[in-house]
Amino acid sequence: MPPTKEKLLEMLRSMLLTRRFEEKLTELCQIEGKVPGMMILCTGQEAVAAGVCAALEPQDVIVPNHRSHGHLLARGADPNALMAECFGKRTGFNKGKSGTLHVAVPEVNALCTTTVVGGGIPIAAGVAFAQKYRKQKNVTVCFFGDGAADEGSFHEALNLAALWDLPVLFVCENNLYAGAQRYEEHTKIRDMADRAVAYGIPGIVVDGNDARVVYAAAERARARAVAGEGPSLIECKTYRCRGHGESDHQLYQPPEEIASWKERCPLPRLRDEVLAQELLDEKALKSMEDEISRIVEDAVRFAEESPWPDPEDALSDVYV
Repeated sequence: MPPTKEKLLEMLRSMLLTRRFEEKLTELCQIEGKVPGMMILCTGQEAVAAGVCAALEPQDVIVPNHRSHGHLLARGADPNALMAECFGKRTGFNKGKSGTLHVAVPEVNALCTTTVVGGGIPIAAGVAFAQKYRKQKNVTVCFFGDGAADEGSFHEALNLAALWDLPVLFVCENNLYAGAQRYEEHTKIRDMADRAVAYGIPGIVVDGNDARVVYAAAERARARAVAGEGPSLIECKTYRCRGHGESDHQLYQPPEEIASWKERCPLPRLRDEVLAQELLDEKALKSMEDEISRIVEDAVRFAEESPWPDPEDALSDVYV
């Protein structure tokens, strides 16, 4: 069924919040020493996280990849704690230890983020196994890129999930590049979703820049999973408009290609639809945008004013 008014506005808001949050991080990364570590953004891909997460229930679990801001914010993660974690501050979700690349947010059932390419896929299968074993009516969603779909972990996890009918949604965010390697250079088939047939599960290709069709695909896949019919592979065709990280100057991406995909930006696409359906007027939209700008500025202020971890904190929350 098509998304309701409430879902459309939820998706628009989370996409706007993600874009503004990451635009601010882009600015901060230009200031030497301001934000430590590598910064990986999902600019241009926001519709995937917004559409999928809008189709989930609160107790569903997500396993994001390293490009995780959109997933976490769409899931309802606190922008203050997320920004503080990006800054490496004690008030971050993981007390400044994870930074932006390894953050876990149990408050919103975001189990873990991993920079190991394909590392989250078998973890998601394991969580889905636990959900089935406990007879829970919930699903696990794993987000990964097209490069991860060439890892052995992808094939092993899909095979096992299909064999055991696990309630897991494998969501491939195909943004055309695995690091600096173009899709055609590492994968022979045109659609990654075609690989689903080898495991006897549905393989769905959607326009990853259209939040509404992403939502519809995720909703159907979730319903199938909770009914005991097993996993689905959803390939979302999208594009990252920034480099692999903020230190990447995108020399391998043709400028005309970037410009072409920016014209298909998911934000104005959903915004125009919401305005056309009169779900919001221009004044209400401006109010939403102003509120989001305040949220992001407050998050930066919170992070800047937060304390650094103490040296002894390095030995806390360590299992071995």
